[in-house]
Amino acid sequence: MEQARYVRFQGADRGGRDIHPGVFALVNNLARAGRLTSEQELFRRINNAWYDANFTNPTSVDPTVYDPAVNPGAVAWFKSSARHLIERVDGYLEILTAHGVAYRCLRSSDPGRIVYEDDDQVVAVPHPRSG
Repeated sequence: MEQARYVRFQGADRGGRDIHPGVFALVNNLARAGRLTSEQELFRRINNAWYDANFTNPTSVDPTVYDPAVNPGAVAWFKSSARHLIERVDGYLEILTAHGVAYRCLRSSDPGRIVYEDDDQVVAVPHPRSG
């Protein structure tokens, strides 16, 4: 069996853009709502800053990458090879678990039509659902 080339951590429920928000958005939403403990907020700030310094924000390269009119339903996926980025996700998952926010981990070798790609990630528009 072929190993999945991409991995995504997302909420179990659809969010405001009718997509399943990623774990970073979910934790940032908890922070905006004032629901994080001081330790969780410190983790979020330190790790968000680390990701900002070590991970390309696709919108800095292509401002339309998440535009629903251009790329409806586009979401980011880590490349499985980006272990240095994936290993830090566990702390975000622990925060979600502590707040009862359901999430899931998806693995795929074909996440959809790729609209952005760099060494660590892709942004893909999911394939249309059949039926």
